[in-house]
Amino acid sequence: MSLFGKPKAGGFMDEIRCDEPSYLIWKWHPAGSVAENNNRENAIRWGSSLRVKDGEVAVFVYRQSDGTMQDFIVGPFDKKIETSNFPVLASIVGFAYAGGTPFQAEVYFINLANIVQVKFGVPFFDVYDPRFLDFGVPVAVRGTVSFRISDYREFIKLHRLNNFNLADFQRQIRDAVSRYVKDTVTNAPAAHNIPVIQLESKTAQINDVVEYDIGERLKETFGVTVSGVDIGAIEIDKQSDGYRQLMAVTKNITTAKMQAEATDYVERLRIQREEGQYAQHKQTQSANIGAFQVEKQAEVGIAGAEALGHMGENGAGGVDLGSGGAGFNPAAMMAGIAVGGAVGQNIAGTMNGMMSGINQQPTIDAVPPPIPTISYHIAVSGHAAGPYDMNTLSAMVRSGQLTAATLVWKSGMAAWSRADAVDELKGLFKTAMPPIPPTEN
Repeated sequence: MSLFGKPKAGGFMDEIRCDEPSYLIWKWHPAGSVAENNNRENAIRWGSSLRVKDGEVAVFVYRQSDGTMQDFIVGPFDKKIETSNFPVLASIVGFAYAGGTPFQAEVYFINLANIVQVKFGVPFFDVYDPRFLDFGVPVAVRGTVSFRISDYREFIKLHRLNNFNLADFQRQIRDAVSRYVKDTVTNAPAAHNIPVIQLESKTAQINDVVEYDIGERLKETFGVTVSGVDIGAIEIDKQSDGYRQLMAVTKNITTAKMQAEATDYVERLRIQREEGQYAQHKQTQSANIGAFQVEKQAEVGIAGAEALGHMGENGAGGVDLGSGGAGFNPAAMMAGIAVGGAVGQNIAGTMNGMMSGINQQPTIDAVPPPIPTISYHIAVSGHAAGPYDMNTLSAMVRSGQLTAATLVWKSGMAAWSRADAVDELKGLFKTAMPPIPPTEN
């Protein structure tokens, strides 16, 4: 039942609804109302019906002397306007509207389902590589941002409904997005380590950064939810002086770096080759150690023979009798004897080696084999354990882990046998300490 009963005779009811095919914010006007005439433009008759489709919200704005109040009707909704449906209406409508007088309210429909797309374009602006701040490269960006209204209460706080204009709102969104995109692309070389000349190929990476940044900022500033940002292209002015100069500097650095890497690579190959040759040489010497020893002994013998042949030079081996340069030189003679002895030993060693065979391997100091130890496996819970040496077995006897009935086996035995049946183990049980009997209380 309505608050004021039946309307006056001759009146007609309003049907408040939005039939716009595409909109974001739409203001309803009563039939026959005149724009800018607040008395009739906002007059709503009692008993009028309200239809709100799914994905819409109807906002009733009541302007009173003590402030502005709002009712939000979220679709789907199709009922008559009554105080039970409009909580605020019951508190603001007074005796001034008795007798069915229309009450004053502005009605706005907000489309929560509609996604609005706004194309944006950022004209050429200079982007600098942090390594080469002298060269500004002109860059332009174009794309599309998609958004919708999800938190309508926050949206209404940020924007006045009575003077809302979609074209103006789209322009505001476009300007804000262009500003945010420009800031992101300008900072991309320093913040995300993207070279300026590679911005075109990093569109997807920059798009992800821009989408997150724009989503947070538009939600805070405009009360809308960004559903997607699509950067269609990042264009670099490749005819500009800045781009050409940056390319030249980058090319020189790249060439120098490649040359340095090539030189380093060649040097590494040389070292690897020499190390491989040296290793191969040592491997060949090890495989033919006998021939290598003979070769070295022969070299020593030849060197000794040459030294012996030069002993007479400069009077080293002459006899000086004390007058006219004739005399006996004992030091030179002793040196000759020593060299001759060394040569003789080397030649003798070489001959012995040749007689015993060139390829005979050198004698290696014999290392005595390890002293054999006696060890046995023991059977524990059906599984073989060990082997254990005699000291360990003796300790196991003392601890009770090894008994006379335990099965044992070692290499050479045909089968498992009781420990007390093995001659080598019988002595362990004769000296074993018997277990301590339990103490009686």
